Amino acid sequence: MPPRELRGGKKFSSLTLSMIQTQGNRLIDEHARTLMLRGVNLAGSSKIPFTPRVDPDDPRFYDYRNVSFVGRPFPLEHADEHFERLRAWGLTFLRFVVTWEALAHDGPGEYDDAYLDYVRAVLERAGAYGFRVVIDPHQDVWSRFTGGDGAPGWTLEAVGFDLKNMTPTGAALLHHTHARRPPLLVWATNYARLAPATMFTLFYAGNDFAPATKMDGLPAQEFLQQHYIAAFSKLAERLRDVECVIGYEVMNEPSRGYIGWRKLLSSGQYRYWPTPSPWQGMLMGAGIPQRVWHRTVNREHARAWLPERDCIWKQNGVWDTDARGEPQLLRPNHFVHVNGRTVSFARDYYPAFAKRFAQAIQRVDPRALIFVQGEPGEPAPALHASDFPNMVYAPHWYDGLTLLVRRYWHHLGVDMLKRKFVLGAEAIQHSFAAQLAVLRHDAGNHLGGVPVLLGEFGIPFDLHKPAWLRKADGLLETRALDRSFRALEANLMSGAIWNYSPDNTFETGDSFNGEDLSIFTQSGRTDPHDLNSGGRALRTVVRPHPRAVAGEPQRVHFDWRTRVFEFVFQHLEHIHAPTEIFVPTLQYPHGVHVHVSDGSYEFDAAQQCLIYQHDPLAQQHHVRIAPGG
Repeated sequence: MPPRELRGGKKFSSLTLSMIQTQGNRLIDEHARTLMLRGVNLAGSSKIPFTPRVDPDDPRFYDYRNVSFVGRPFPLEHADEHFERLRAWGLTFLRFVVTWEALAHDGPGEYDDAYLDYVRAVLERAGAYGFRVVIDPHQDVWSRFTGGDGAPGWTLEAVGFDLKNMTPTGAALLHHTHARRPPLLVWATNYARLAPATMFTLFYAGNDFAPATKMDGLPAQEFLQQHYIAAFSKLAERLRDVECVIGYEVMNEPSRGYIGWRKLLSSGQYRYWPTPSPWQGMLMGAGIPQRVWHRTVNREHARAWLPERDCIWKQNGVWDTDARGEPQLLRPNHFVHVNGRTVSFARDYYPAFAKRFAQAIQRVDPRALIFVQGEPGEPAPALHASDFPNMVYAPHWYDGLTLLVRRYWHHLGVDMLKRKFVLGAEAIQHSFAAQLAVLRHDAGNHLGGVPVLLGEFGIPFDLHKPAWLRKADGLLETRALDRSFRALEANLMSGAIWNYSPDNTFETGDSFNGEDLSIFTQSGRTDPHDLNSGGRALRTVVRPHPRAVAGEPQRVHFDWRTRVFEFVFQHLEHIHAPTEIFVPTLQYPHGVHVHVSDGSYEFDAAQQCLIYQHDPLAQQHHVRIAPGG
């Protein structure tokens, strides 16, 4: 394709921005080459409004209609700077964060046209730089008003929740209420708390578990799903002719809520931080204090519900008060059985919604890929490649110990799937690769043979240090992140790092619940004209990798210390286009030594690209790249 004119008259050519397709377990381009996407989530700070920026202590925080996400991830006039940087780093795939709140913060069916226009303009610019984009309908623990991000405030009020009483009733834990910095993932305990657990249960299974609950005259499940799908369909309508947008996720890190929860008297989750059981949560929400671990919660008898509204689980027969006014749990296994059958979120509820979402999006944009995932750390949902076209499995995986405790130990790791410690550097690397192999197996066997793309992986960059001691590109962070990259490469996976936040600083992090995982920080910028200035762990982030392969990849390996890259693949006879490999100048400032087993190659240093034309008489092909000079 002809070069594109960019800022300052710069030009570059890139892989053709045709729509990506699925073919069995491969993502392919128009030449049927296997695509190995290397990308980044843009951006962690997109979870919160751009204006006004208010703390939850400020009364304006609860005025959810008076917000705008125009400017997330960055003001449009800054787009060139950030896209130039990401492109130079070889990250040509964007998982673009969009929240339901950003689209429809004012009310049901009321869409922010200015934000829709802004997103289109940003993504048109991304396309000019050669990026491919998947839209990520992002949420964490349902909403900004329940300690996370995602859904608009009016969804909670439609159920009857009082947004201002989440914290005193224990219905949700908002990060700002802690005088000292809590554990990094303490916000995730909200998945087990009254407000988020209720909303997820209603969203996915309200028809079965809360049939008495109506919202604007509709069953709660229908009301919530209908408006969620309508909002993202509206976005799809605005973007359907934007060539670089290749697809949509169903929902970021979906949650079962109370679905399948046995024995509501037991908390059962997130025991590293005091978390009430569902039964305690319902009582606290009704204004009845409860002892949670060693502390009495809701001494003030506050209610999580708006005046004249009652607990919906009381309305649906889960509990009631006896003749003496004492609360009684009537159905301790209310969320386990439906019509005598044991139900499952992954089997019965998420798949049904995913199909509905996919059908709606693909009616608007038939070419769209649909990215699905299960709950973090859980097996793939009960979907099959035949359920709808162009399905991609996009689970998340993190170096769990490093993430949870903000520490890196070379000889200590955790198997997040088996939930056990792993000792020894070699064993850790083997374990990380094996964990990702399970995800690849799920895509191949459980989902019927679909491509897999790791939607999120990354590390916190505030390892071991207070803010004033941090450096942008520290050695510990480089080593920690390299373990995840090597696991990705061992499984020949596409993936997107979490995350790139353009306004990250050492003090504010990613602007979400104390997280600091951005591979870029303003605090680290020493030269505004240097694209690498402010980059973090670039010695491992900016690494050579195959982009488009004329066949099936068999081995990828890169050693950031020696900067030696090795790649092995088998060609497919019907593919005649060359293989393209990203070769970053950052790793090879003095040129490269290239060895190929057969065929010929051209190296374009300006484009940071090695173009390799294999010999069709040789079945297996080897490429080795080492520093020159």
